[in-house]
Amino acid sequence: MKCVLVATEGAEVLFYWTDEEFAESLRQKFGQTENEEEELPVLEDQLSTLLAPIIISSMTMLEKLSDTYTCFSTENDDHLYVLHLFGECLFIAINGDHTEDEADLRRKLCVLKYLFEVHFGLVTVDSQLIRKELRPPDLEQRMRVWARFQSLLGTYSHLREQEQSFTVEAVERLIHPQLCELCIETLERHVVQAVNSRSAQSGEEAQHAFLLVHTKLLAFYSSHGASTLRPADLLALILLVQDLYPSQSIVDEEEDNAQRRPRGSESIPVQRPSSTASTGPMAPTGESSPETDTDSFSLPEEYFTPAPSPSEQSSGSTVWLEGGTPPIDVSQIAKEPIQALVLPSPAPSSPRRIFLDASVKENYCPLVPHTMYCLPLWPDINMVLLTKSSRTAFALVLYQLLDGFSMLEKKLKEGQEAGSAFRSQPLVGDLRQRMDKFIKSRGGQEIQSTWQEFKTKAFSRSEPGSSWELLQVCGKLKRQLCAIFRLSFLATDPSRGGPQLPPHLQDQLQRIMREKLLDWKDFLLVKSRRNVTMVSHLEDFPGLVHFIYVDRTTGQMVAPSFSSSEKTSSELGKGPLAAFVKDKVWALVRMARRYLQKGCTTLLFQDGDFRCSYFLWFENDAGHKLQMIEVPVLSDDSVPIGVLGGDYYRKLLRYYSKSRPAEAVRCYELLALHLSVIPTELLVQQAGQLARRLGEASRVPLP
Repeated sequence: MKCVLVATEGAEVLFYWTDEEFAESLRQKFGQTENEEEELPVLEDQLSTLLAPIIISSMTMLEKLSDTYTCFSTENDDHLYVLHLFGECLFIAINGDHTEDEADLRRKLCVLKYLFEVHFGLVTVDSQLIRKELRPPDLEQRMRVWARFQSLLGTYSHLREQEQSFTVEAVERLIHPQLCELCIETLERHVVQAVNSRSAQSGEEAQHAFLLVHTKLLAFYSSHGASTLRPADLLALILLVQDLYPSQSIVDEEEDNAQRRPRGSESIPVQRPSSTASTGPMAPTGESSPETDTDSFSLPEEYFTPAPSPSEQSSGSTVWLEGGTPPIDVSQIAKEPIQALVLPSPAPSSPRRIFLDASVKENYCPLVPHTMYCLPLWPDINMVLLTKSSRTAFALVLYQLLDGFSMLEKKLKEGQEAGSAFRSQPLVGDLRQRMDKFIKSRGGQEIQSTWQEFKTKAFSRSEPGSSWELLQVCGKLKRQLCAIFRLSFLATDPSRGGPQLPPHLQDQLQRIMREKLLDWKDFLLVKSRRNVTMVSHLEDFPGLVHFIYVDRTTGQMVAPSFSSSEKTSSELGKGPLAAFVKDKVWALVRMARRYLQKGCTTLLFQDGDFRCSYFLWFENDAGHKLQMIEVPVLSDDSVPIGVLGGDYYRKLLRYYSKSRPAEAVRCYELLALHLSVIPTELLVQQAGQLARRLGEASRVPLP
């Protein structure tokens, strides 16, 4: 029972996403009509009708009271609604199955808004232009746009529920120095340099290239002079890749969930006989028999699906389990991984225009146009190439002008009137000089006329315009600048016939990387599931069940691998035990964010048979811990703590660095799950030792 909607103040739908349960509830609601032959309205119209009162009342309150509600629940807490206004577009998230709280829904809305920015760039600054992009007049094109973001939202929700890296919003690296070095050398010599040697013909210059195994980063290389890629942007790129080429394990898991039904003997749990029967999931108290604990690590936890009829010509080794359970063909089990590896490689996707933060001519510029090439090597292994065109400097000019007019709007809204004081401000003089230069070199007739109108009202000594008149012209100029940005970069998207690398060059890059990694392919697929093991830490940290260590300066994380799926095993086995620990870890992440939002940087509490702890601290480049400060307290309706929705940690580092301008400051987080028998003093001691050990290893810079 989930839904996301983006609408205008007049309840016009700009985008929507619903799960099947929510769509079915709408069909039932609108299907109860007297005339059975009457055709039901489409889902878009159903949502508009359902939510129009909420949208209109919210916008009316904002207009009349300069305030409005941001969250509410319906009667009996059946549904939770979260609203967030971005510009003139209202984002609404609904949950009716109690699996998401207010923070989860608000985070989903902020991530969706960020995905709009990644795909549309500075066009998102103007509400009228973004409406045209999200709701094109052509119905077929509109469905394509909505389908893309519906798919991205579904992929994000799945990754956030299943992947530790997306739960804490940090990049997880595949740890193998030798292979990483080999890949970086290949990316440099045979990918980036190969593209840049032909940049004069293609008009594209390679900036970054990296390799992904599932969601983990294997190697990353940036060309000389390229800007540093923000952790949020890198995480967004991983999300885009997963949306284009979902991991094979995820596809199999989704197919199994759709096909598996408790019919007859289609899904028979193979278990050893136990004197204590269990009819439900593991209880939070952890009271279970030794046999049950042993089962979670052993082969009998596999699920067996018998054939419709036994085969008389079966061959190979067959293992019979106790209790009259069906046989397991060991040779068949051995063949399954091999069969998975001979799957045909996915076809390359079309290049995609995206917008990422970067530095252009030593000036910071958000939402710089790039072209993303995703070149699949094998299932679950992908190479990504980011290029920029020669018109990047033009994007910087447009951003600087838009930023200048935005600051000017702010001053006018604060009561600044046109006159000598207004004209003497450095901001106004600099903006006038930049705009005159822009109009002279690139401006069209329409924007030239608007700029002349602005100068008449702003710089006239005899009849200066009012602040309201200047605001109107400012808004008009910003819209025209955004329209130029749209025409220059969205209209030249490779999917719309814009420039891109020659197909034969893309094939060449793909072929070379496949040759280099051919001998490592099988190893990588296994390594991605067993990247860091918990066994290597148990001897030094007895009682430690799980941990997540995050370097918020680089946006990287380290955590033991585990899987709660029935197909993929981990150190915690499969099934209930792994799922139980996973739920505890995910709950700890949510709790830590909730308290960090209230200004708490240390958290320690007991949850059943576990002790949960969370620590946030700062260090200098030498690794010495810095004095803690009071972090800002955020309101409940603020942008949630994270990276994709608003990059909280970059702002936190900037806030802390004000007190230490002379040295570089780094931020770290540690989340740990211990058995409850571990004393608090020992737990804190272990956390410090674990942080030091992981910190020394993580100081190896990202290649």
